[in-house]
Amino acid sequence: MPIKMAAMDIVILDGHTENPGDLSWAGFEALGALTVYDRTPAELIAERIGDAEAVYTNKTPLTAATIAAAPNLRYIGVLATGYNVVDTAAARARGIPVTNIPTYGTAAVAQFTFALLLEICHRVGHHAAAVQAGRWANCPDFTFWDFPLIELAGKTMGLVGYGRIGQAVADIAHGFGMLTIAHDPYSPQATVTLEELLANSDIISLHAPLTPENTNLINADTISQMRDGVILINTARGPMVNEADLAAALRSGKVYAAGLDVVSTEPIKPDNPLLSAPNVIITPHIAWAPQAARQRLMDVAVSNLEQYLAGNPVNVVN
Repeated sequence: MPIKMAAMDIVILDGHTENPGDLSWAGFEALGALTVYDRTPAELIAERIGDAEAVYTNKTPLTAATIAAAPNLRYIGVLATGYNVVDTAAARARGIPVTNIPTYGTAAVAQFTFALLLEICHRVGHHAAAVQAGRWANCPDFTFWDFPLIELAGKTMGLVGYGRIGQAVADIAHGFGMLTIAHDPYSPQATVTLEELLANSDIISLHAPLTPENTNLINADTISQMRDGVILINTARGPMVNEADLAAALRSGKVYAAGLDVVSTEPIKPDNPLLSAPNVIITPHIAWAPQAARQRLMDVAVSNLEQYLAGNPVNVVN
C-alpha cells in the first residue's frame, strides 16, 4: 500500500544551481512539506536535515556521520548523475535508497562538447571581439584570422566512454563528416583499446564517469601516446585529467588545444596550472545547465520520489 505522500518532510540542501529561479519546485511541494536552501555550508548540513525524511543534494556531501545523525531519514536523492558526494554504503546499511538522475543531460552535454570543439576550430569569440575592436575595419584585406582555422571533416574523434552521451557525440561527429572510434570497457559497441584510441585520434573527448581506474587517465604517459597536435575535450569529470601534465603538453605543443568544462577542484583554484597554459578554453561546468535539461532533471527527481513513495523505487544506485 503506498505511503501517504503528504506526510513526507523534504529538504533540498543546495537547490540554487538546479533552480536559480527559472523553474518551479511545485512537483516536490505536492509530495510533502518542502524546505529549499540555495546552499548549505558543511557546519549546517546535519542541522538543516534535522528530522527530514527525504533529503536532496547536488554537491553537498552526505557522509556516514551525517547520515547516522539523521534519525528520520529514509530517502536520499541526488540532483545530478554523479553520486560520489553520498556515502552510499552507509545509506545502504541504514536501508536508505540513494537515487540519481541518469539521463537528463545527454543532448545538452553532447551539444556543449561541440561548442568547445568548434570554438577551438574557429575562435569565434576571439574574432568577433577583434571586429568590435576595429581590427577588421582597419584591415587591408577583406579577411583575417589569428588562429589556424580547422575543418573537422575527415578527422578521427576518439571517445573515451561510450554511454548515452558518448553515442550522442558520435552522432553529431558523423554529421560533420568525422570518423569516430570509442573505448569503453563496459560497452560492447566500443571496439578499440585505449592505446589504439590514443594513437589514432585527432580529437579525444572524455565521456566516462569518474572511477578509481580512470582518475588521472590523461597524464604524461598517455599524452605521449597521442598524435602530435591532438585536441582534448573534457565535459566529463575533472579528475580524469592530470592538470599539470596537460598544461606541460599544451606548452610544448604536443596537445594543440584543450576545451574543458570541468576541472579537478570546482570552483577552479587560482593556482590551477591550466589557467596559465596556452590554447586552453575553460568554462565553469555549464554543459549540463540549459533550462530544458534542468527541467528534465527536476521532472526525473520528482518522479524518483513519487516512485519510492509508491513502493517502486527507481534509479537506485546503492
